[in-house]
Amino acid sequence: MSMTRMSIPERYRTAAAGFTQRVEGTRDWDAPTPVAQWRARDVVDHLVTWLPGLLRTASTVRLSPVASAQDDPVQAWRELDAQVAALLGDPATAELVLRNQYVGPMPVPVAVDQLFTPDVVFHTWDLARATGQDDTLDEQFIARAYAGMVQNAEMIRGSGQFGEQQPVPDDATTQERFFAFIGRDPRFRPDPGRPARP
Repeated sequence: MSMTRMSIPERYRTAAAGFTQRVEGTRDWDAPTPVAQWRARDVVDHLVTWLPGLLRTASTVRLSPVASAQDDPVQAWRELDAQVAALLGDPATAELVLRNQYVGPMPVPVAVDQLFTPDVVFHTWDLARATGQDDTLDEQFIARAYAGMVQNAEMIRGSGQFGEQQPVPDDATTQERFFAFIGRDPRFRPDPGRPARP
C-alpha cells in the first residue's frame, strides 16, 4: 500500500522503517551526501534535533534528549524514532495543538505528518545515496510531494529551505525531478574509491 493511503501513525512508521534500514546499513558515517557540507551523520543529526526543538517551542510536547548523532547516529535515531512512534500511537496526542507562526495552529499529529514524516522520507534518499544503498522511495508519495511543491514553488523558493533547482535529463523519473527541484543532484553518487569508515 502506498504511504499516501495510510493513517498518520502508519505513514510515520513506514517512513521511519525505511530510514532505519538505511541507518543500520551505513558503514561510513563521514561519507559526503547530496546535501552540500553534510556528512551522513549530519542527516541523522538534522532529524533528531529539529523536531524536538519545534515541539518544545510550539507545543506542550517535550521529547527526552537522545544520544548525540555525531557520536552515535544509530542510537540517536533509534531513541528519537521510538519517541515519535509512541507520541503518534497515543490517542491523547490528538488533543495537543502545535502553534507556530508559519504552520499553526494544527493538531500535533497533523504537524508531525505534514512536516516531519516527509522530511524522514526525503532524507532517506540523502542517506541512501551517500552510502550506496537502495534509494527507491514510495512513488505515489514522492509524486504527490512534487506536485505540491511545484504548485507552491514561489513560496518554497522564498523560504530558503531548499537549494537552487538542478537540471534533469528528459528521461528523468519523478523521483529525480523531485530531488532536482529541491536542490539536489538527482544522480549524485558516492566516491567509489572512498574507504568505508565507522
